[in-house]
Amino acid sequence: MTKSLVIRSQVIACLLDLPTAKRRDCWLAISQLPEAFGRPHIHSGLGLRKLRPGVFEFREGLDLRLLFVEEKDALYVNFIGDHDEVRRALKSGRFG
Repeated sequence: MTKSLVIRSQVIACLLDLPTAKRRDCWLAISQLPEAFGRPHIHSGLGLRKLRPGVFEFREGLDLRLLFVEEKDALYVNFIGDHDEVRRALKSGRFG
């Protein structure tokens, strides 16, 4: 069974600031997440990987990464940024 997907408002705001083609690619990747999560053969194309217990990232291209948290009821997409921004967000303690 697939989990629900929740996209935080700050992620939506960041997506709206992206160039049109990159925004479209991000939305496509996000839309694939619920079906791919927990199915390694499917999610390998998203570059999905576990960073900490309950905290995961997936890639959109070489430059953008999206962090999400798995909770009992849903997958929560909480952050979008490049590799360094994701590292800083994780170090800040905001995720797990």
